[in-house]
Amino acid sequence: MARILSLREAVAELVHDGDTVALEGFTHLIPVAAGHEIIRQRRKDLTLVRMTPDIVYDQMIGAGCARKLIFSWGGNPGVGSLHRFRDAIQNSWPVPLEIEEHSHAGMANRYAAGASGLPFAVLRGYTGTDLPGQTETIKPIECPFTGERLTAVPAVNPDVGIIHAQRADKAGNVQMWGITGVQKEAVLASSRSLVTVEEVVDELTPVPGGVVLPQWAVTAVAEVPGGAHPSYAQGYYERDNSYYQDWDPIGRDRERFEQWLAAEVDGAERSAR
Repeated sequence: MARILSLREAVAELVHDGDTVALEGFTHLIPVAAGHEIIRQRRKDLTLVRMTPDIVYDQMIGAGCARKLIFSWGGNPGVGSLHRFRDAIQNSWPVPLEIEEHSHAGMANRYAAGASGLPFAVLRGYTGTDLPGQTETIKPIECPFTGERLTAVPAVNPDVGIIHAQRADKAGNVQMWGITGVQKEAVLASSRSLVTVEEVVDELTPVPGGVVLPQWAVTAVAEVPGGAHPSYAQGYYERDNSYYQDWDPIGRDRERFEQWLAAEVDGAERSAR
């Protein structure tokens, strides 16, 4: 049975220095509050995994939490580059950052293999790209039945998988709907998992197209209203487009970033804490 904890308690217990941590959510239900709590607790030497790292990973990288990023695309959606990410790659500030780049399909298949208990996944992607020459975890493989040349990628099995969802019941069963991406696979592939939710309710009401993660698949649930902001949570609030636009000049400048970090993350008080 998943335990209901505060966000501070959950991060303190589940996320350790040196862990491989996946914060997943595509456009929708991005676990931003959990990322900020990881920064507040000064976690470091993390291998961060995410199909589409956006501003929350930019913030975590800028705060010095990460030593490696495993990903398939990175940027500030609709705005431009991730400048803290770029600074870490180009100038090793605040610490050097190693990268491991895959395609979207490759990352999705790695999560699916991890969730299925398989050592690797096989796909037809990467043909005609230079990624196999740049990434050690992309290898050619021959189909034993047809002889077709395919590509193998290793399973992703994070130490901790973190997602945001709309709600959970008091037993820890989690319900989400809308764009759900690879959240389910990320949780099932991980050794430990944390789900932040908009609310904890007595009973989950069925929702068309909804996904339910049963209590036995989740380590901890934390009630964090607004925990996906500035991304959106369908049925609760819209995407805060201005936040993404405002982040660009903050992320560009180290001094402005450090001021933002002190005021908006280190100085922030959330009821979830």
